[in-house]
Amino acid sequence: MAILLLEDGRRFDGAPFGATGVSVGEIVFNTAMTGYQEVLTDPSYTEQVVVMTYPHIGNTGVNSVDVESDGVSVAGFIAREFSDFSSNFRSEGTLDDYLKKNGIVALQDIDTRALVRHLRTAGAMKCAICTDETSEEELVARMAAWPGMEGRALANEVSRDQVAVVNDPPEPTVRVAVVDCGIKTNILRLFIERGAYVRVHPLSDTAEDWSKDVDGVFFSNGPGDPSALPVAIEKIKSLIGKVPLTGICLGHQLLTLGLGAETYKLKFGHRGANHPVRDERDGVVAITSQNHGFAVDEESLLATGAVVTHRNLNDDTVSGFTHEAHNIMGVQYHPEACPGPHDSANVIDEFILRMRGELGGGE
Repeated sequence: MAILLLEDGRRFDGAPFGATGVSVGEIVFNTAMTGYQEVLTDPSYTEQVVVMTYPHIGNTGVNSVDVESDGVSVAGFIAREFSDFSSNFRSEGTLDDYLKKNGIVALQDIDTRALVRHLRTAGAMKCAICTDETSEEELVARMAAWPGMEGRALANEVSRDQVAVVNDPPEPTVRVAVVDCGIKTNILRLFIERGAYVRVHPLSDTAEDWSKDVDGVFFSNGPGDPSALPVAIEKIKSLIGKVPLTGICLGHQLLTLGLGAETYKLKFGHRGANHPVRDERDGVVAITSQNHGFAVDEESLLATGAVVTHRNLNDDTVSGFTHEAHNIMGVQYHPEACPGPHDSANVIDEFILRMRGELGGGE
């Protein structure tokens, strides 16, 4: 038995892969052709079952270098076909063994095209993925018991427990505090490559802890509903105008909430490595990596005095903003995307200029 059962009653039968068992979560889809190990280890996918739209996944295996966190974050994994073997000089094992080792239930041999078309029409929803003999009635009960994504403060659950200095060069270019909302490893690599002093904080630390002895505070990506983090939002409010602030993904949403804007849940979200984003300041279009189910309400953002700097060309949603009076910027995409694309790594460079006082900080 290997089935996917959706909240609206739609059922897909397939073949088991990875671990044996049942997993419940929100079903979403990712349109990237590569980077499945990044997807698996991205904390932003906490409690989500991910469907890959590319039909063949796993042929390059897995390795210990490309992980983006300390563990696998997805609740389940689905593809048209998973590879049983790996063929790559960097491979250290197969995807099947990796999923089994980490207890991730996976499903293949289903019509992922039909599934994704259904999700685009009906929207992301609860699901149960099963590769054992659990009854359909039990799966329905488990879905009903799962609380969903709206109102979930999942970032509190995935953030680290202690402060860590990950780079302390003798003569740093800047000193940055990174707030871990569900951080990916490559964010830290980008700051380290640029010679920054980097201190990583739990989301639970105080605003004073975040901003002590640094030139700026950076808020990372992460899972869940940004509006369900009122304590973090209040701490951000207390820092506005005192130190340069930047955020990506969930961090971007938290900064807008701190300014007084609102967020809302998208029908099926943006997840993939091929989202075109236009910089409204110069008209340049970047192909970006994105992974989020919530977005910023544009009207409420403009009411705060912020300016929309980037726009998603697929659906015209807000993909970036600045508030120059407070020296705040944010983008809805992932400049640290690994394996890519790397069109938007200049976001980190812009933040460094702001921390150095060479950009922003006034009308």
